[in-house]
Amino acid sequence: MIGDLVSIITPTYNSEKFITETIESVINQSYTNWEMLITDDCSNDNTIDIVKFYQSKDSRIKIFQLKNNSGAAIARNNSINNSKGRYVAFLDSDDLWFKNKLELQIEFMRKGGYALTYTSYEKFKNRDTFISNIYCLKKLSYNDMLKNNYIGCLTAIYDSKILGKIMMPNIRRRQDYALWLNILKQTDYAYGLDIVLSKYRVLETSLSKGFIANLKYTFYLFRDVEKFNLFKAFFSTIKYLIFYLKKNK
Repeated sequence: MIGDLVSIITPTYNSEKFITETIESVINQSYTNWEMLITDDCSNDNTIDIVKFYQSKDSRIKIFQLKNNSGAAIARNNSINNSKGRYVAFLDSDDLWFKNKLELQIEFMRKGGYALTYTSYEKFKNRDTFISNIYCLKKLSYNDMLKNNYIGCLTAIYDSKILGKIMMPNIRRRQDYALWLNILKQTDYAYGLDIVLSKYRVLETSLSKGFIANLKYTFYLFRDVEKFNLFKAFFSTIKYLIFYLKKNK
C-alpha cells in the first residue's frame, strides 16, 4: 500500500556545488510517494539549470523562483504554501538523506500518531569526512526546547493533517527553531527516532557557524517571536548559554 504524500521543502541559493547530491538522495528514497518543492532565492550560478535538468527527468521535482532575494524563511514558506502532502519534511540544498529516511520516519509517525518527529543525524565536511553523530532525545516538550534547539532541520517532519500548514517566521536565523517552538505550543511533545538517517554538511560559510551570532539571534527569537518580556528573554538566553557551555566543555 502506498503511503501518504510527503512534501520535501528545499530552499536554494547558489547551490550548484551540492544540489545534485541533495536531489539524488531524495530520488533514491525507498519511500517513493514524495514531491520535492525547491524554491530558488535568486541564484546567479547554475543552480536553476541543474534543478530543471532533474525536473525534466522526474515530475515529482518542482521548482519555484522568487523575484527578489528574500532569505531562507521566505523560500521555505513558498514551498510550504505550494505543497500538497500530508507530511512536510525539510532538507536544505547541501544536506543529504540516507535511502530509508522517509520510509522509517513516516512509519514511526504513522504508528505513533505523532505530529512532529525528528531523528539522529551525521555531521560531515568536505566530500565525505565524518565529524560526529548527533543522537536525538526520545521526546521533547516546549520547555525542553527553550534550553536548546535539539531538532536538526534536515531531520524534521510534521503532519499537516494534525497541525495544518505552519510557516516559518521571517527572521534571518533560527527560523527552524522558531517553527518547532510554535508547533510545540499545539502539541505536547515532539518525538525522536534514534536512528542516523541524514547527513548535515558543515560549511565554513554556514550561517550556523558563529555561536555569538546565534546567541544574539536566540535572544531575538525569545524576545520578538516568542514575545517574552525583556527579563524572560534575557534569562532564557542565559539558560541556553549555560546549557551550551556544559554540553561543550
